[in-house]
Amino acid sequence: MENQFSRTELLIGKTGIERLQNAKVAIFGIGGVGSYVVEALVRAGIEKFILVDKDKVDLTNLNRQIIATRRTIGMAKVEACKERILEINPEAKVEIYQEFFMPDSKGILDNTINYVVDCVDTVTAKIELVIRANKLNIPVISCMGTGNKLDATKFEVTDIYKTSVCPLAKVMRKELKERGIKNLKVVYSKETPISKSDIEENERKRAPGSISFVPSVAGLIIAGEVIKDIIFEK
Repeated sequence: MENQFSRTELLIGKTGIERLQNAKVAIFGIGGVGSYVVEALVRAGIEKFILVDKDKVDLTNLNRQIIATRRTIGMAKVEACKERILEINPEAKVEIYQEFFMPDSKGILDNTINYVVDCVDTVTAKIELVIRANKLNIPVISCMGTGNKLDATKFEVTDIYKTSVCPLAKVMRKELKERGIKNLKVVYSKETPISKSDIEENERKRAPGSISFVPSVAGLIIAGEVIKDIIFEK
């Protein structure tokens, strides 16, 4: 009897589907990258989610965030994302936290979580996520910078200490090394960010530029890594 995961089961088998359905994944940052991570995870069969993001959907999100539509503008991103998850799979269980995750954040992470996905922007939050996940022995994958880039073919999956080019990755390498973190799986781009000198003077103080097809690709790559790690976990 066919169901919404029948085609996926042909690829990964019944055991693979069961592993995905039993896994709980926490996604921090439901933006251009994180929203596509969630999209791919729920469509693959993940049924337990924790979503963390304080922001609301706004007009500027329409260019790259799959949860952003004219209807969802003004909604909390975690609410809009939960709604979308349940429209795709009504059996899913979704916990939401409308807050910025920082070192003083309480709860959220515990040993019931099978995977942590870091799609947040701030270095402080990223480092804290990695440290807490390590203490709890939870696999974690972290996204490096996707802003000011136009070549979606330049993304790679590697260890943080093997990265180059990316300014955010450089900062993360230094900070994690100082804290004794020996490894971290990341998705990063080898594309040199478009220089601010290439942007009009009156645009320089704004947020990084972005486009539909770069953060989305990073999100899909991350989801693929999470899914494969869960399916093939020994």
